[in-house]
Amino acid sequence: MAAWDGYIAVANARMQLRAQGLAPFLWIDEHCARARVRLGEPLILPATEHTPRRVPAGLIHHWIGAAFIPDAKIEDVTGVLRDYSRYKDYYRPNVIESKTIRREGPQDLFSLVLVNKALVVSTALEGDYESRYFQVDAKHSYSISQTTRVQEIENHGQASERKLPPDQGSGYIWRLYSITRFEERDGGVYLEVEAIALSRDIPAAVRWMVDPIVRRVSKSSVLTSLRQTQDAVNARFTVAATAAR
Repeated sequence: MAAWDGYIAVANARMQLRAQGLAPFLWIDEHCARARVRLGEPLILPATEHTPRRVPAGLIHHWIGAAFIPDAKIEDVTGVLRDYSRYKDYYRPNVIESKTIRREGPQDLFSLVLVNKALVVSTALEGDYESRYFQVDAKHSYSISQTTRVQEIENHGQASERKLPPDQGSGYIWRLYSITRFEERDGGVYLEVEAIALSRDIPAAVRWMVDPIVRRVSKSSVLTSLRQTQDAVNARFTVAATAAR
């Protein structure tokens, strides 16, 4: 946890440099990838040279994904991202339950139940999350989301299903943290997500086999989430256009 807290502190410090204009606001501008993202296909890359990063008894996974949503405004995208009760519709099948707990100005509290059958067939995660939204200027904003509680549901969907105490279980996810940036430009919104997760380390005996799977699943999760966000925003446009007829 000490290694995790230190890593998150560094990620937040980098975000503050971006917000203050001391570094490019979007990571894609540091890597000359804006034109590629604007073509419409989300871009997913590891945020550091070594992902996952080994820490005592654990792994830190850190991926950055970017997408462009044409004709959108920032409020269109945040409208989807803050509609937590509909996450089970927007982000299925990985999100199977979702609920808004409280919204107070820029701060949101919500809960999710996640499953990832690519890793553990019978395990789900129930968690509480906190998100805060920050306005930099009329064309730039960002949000920070983190888990405040994570509990593993063992044998999910079976008669023997049970919820384990926090920080017990397989540890395929211990903590989740994300930094999401929004830039309104070029006739749409650039959406950029830093997805950071803490998991238990992979035993050395099976690391050669499991490590590539973990990398592939982590990348796939960010890619799927970006595509589903694009689809949810576009679906809202369709509904609004139909209602206006």
